[in-house]
Amino acid sequence: MKILIRPHDIGKGSADWLGQNAHEWGFDGVQLAIAKAVEGQNGNPGTLTPQVISTIKDGFNSHNVEIPLLGAYFNPVHSNKEKVKAGAEKYADHLRHAKEFGAQFVASETGSYNDDKWTYNPKNQTEEAFEEVKSIFAPMPQIAKESGVCMALEGAWGHCMYCPSQLKRLADEIDPAQNNFRFIVDIYNYLYIGNHKNRAEIFDECLELFKGKICGFHLKDYVVNGDELEIAPLGQGIMGWKDFLPKILEKAPDAYLIFEGVKDVPSSLKFVRSIVG
Repeated sequence: MKILIRPHDIGKGSADWLGQNAHEWGFDGVQLAIAKAVEGQNGNPGTLTPQVISTIKDGFNSHNVEIPLLGAYFNPVHSNKEKVKAGAEKYADHLRHAKEFGAQFVASETGSYNDDKWTYNPKNQTEEAFEEVKSIFAPMPQIAKESGVCMALEGAWGHCMYCPSQLKRLADEIDPAQNNFRFIVDIYNYLYIGNHKNRAEIFDECLELFKGKICGFHLKDYVVNGDELEIAPLGQGIMGWKDFLPKILEKAPDAYLIFEGVKDVPSSLKFVRSIVG
């Protein structure tokens, strides 16, 4: 399986520098959020000229690092509707340009009524929240289809698609056959202190509900610190990756494994490689 990292977890700089470091760190590719990673670029509509795209793509590809996944994360229920409009336009523009980067997927999350905090709000778990998110993402499968790529969304307990079944419902309603909708599974993001002991069941639910349509897994491990879940290096927490990774190999072998804010990257990568090769 191919293992990716978010390049802004390496730092911010030129695509060439990021690509060199991603390769030297041992990664096959990146989930690229242009504005967060590439110096001097914001990724906004109108800025992704052929020259800019070529420079970014070549910077990574010249080091044998691919860009299968772009990140264009925005909050679709932000109280500032100009921000929502700008975020949706940027997401759609990334879909239109994704193939030029060699990417097949463009990722986002489903937002929170806590605006820029992206944290739990009771309103997130309402029908109103579902319908508002749906209204923003409804046009995206068609844009993805016209561009020959797929949109990709991930849920989180603190966001509007707060459980796997709610995210699957969204997919079913805006792209019933999931021809141009894919799922990113971040099992850690579905957890909080009240349900983390059920993580294996939630993980299995994701594998079953999203079967055949998962493009990536964000890898995080954790320990419990008081009433909080705290990120730990992969294989050094209680998530259960020794059990989960073989399931991924069996159920979703074409999906990407993506390091996102991982602690102690060298030991974490060694741990994952020891299981998936």
